[in-house]
Amino acid sequence: MTNLPALPKLLVAEAVRAALMEDLGRAGDITTQATIPAAVRAKAVIEARDDGVIAGLALAREAFAQIDAGIAFEPCVEDGAHIAPGVIVAHLQGSARGMLSAERVALNYLGHLSGVATLTRRFALKIVHTKAKVCDTRKTTPLLRAFEKYAVRCGGGANHRFGLDDAILIKDNHIAVAGGVVPALRAAKAFTGHLVKIEIEVERLDELREVLAEGADAVLLDNMPPEMLREAVAMVGGRMICEASGGVRLETIAAIAETGVDLISAGALTHSARAMDLSLDVVVGI
Repeated sequence: MTNLPALPKLLVAEAVRAALMEDLGRAGDITTQATIPAAVRAKAVIEARDDGVIAGLALAREAFAQIDAGIAFEPCVEDGAHIAPGVIVAHLQGSARGMLSAERVALNYLGHLSGVATLTRRFALKIVHTKAKVCDTRKTTPLLRAFEKYAVRCGGGANHRFGLDDAILIKDNHIAVAGGVVPALRAAKAFTGHLVKIEIEVERLDELREVLAEGADAVLLDNMPPEMLREAVAMVGGRMICEASGGVRLETIAAIAETGVDLISAGALTHSARAMDLSLDVVVGI
């Protein structure tokens, strides 16, 4: 799939190292040590048992490399590719011990991220007839956010902010404490630099009118039914980005997109994705 961001190598290496240390514990893979001689080499394949979209090959490769740099990992597909059950995802060759010790960490990353990419693709296909894009949220697995957001891109979705520090998103509780829409927006504009975008959440059209009078880069239209969303989009008239959020499901996203919004954010992309079923099978010892 073209136009995918590259995962930083240091980020991948650090995450995989922590995952391997968690799995190997204090004594390493004692099952493999007990049953497989150190000199034995093998060939293996990673095979898909599900239909879906692949994501996370870099993390799988890194898991094997950190256990044994001599293991050859040759992917047969690219991240973002849609595959069917029975497709070979990658070939491996090298230390049998190394493959078996890295197997679970590699497949955990690959299966989880492929699940996120697959669910995202299902959402994205529902709205291809509109201008809207489906995007993720911060409802991610702790310490896996960068990877899950990468998987969303693999599935054809877009990324929302990565954290609390890369954009201002004024939500209902900020508005309540700040004393209203206008005070919250004015405080945000006075605080931030010229390169930081400001988005504000509204639940009612009267709040939207205040936002339009005061100005913002984007407005989050929260839990509005389609008829209200359509009216809100007409009120905005292209003056700022319109994002819809709340109650977004596969069954509802098309109706939301057809109102004319630009973005539809769905926490389900990352917090409700089912992992893709993948297996590592040793073909033969060598």
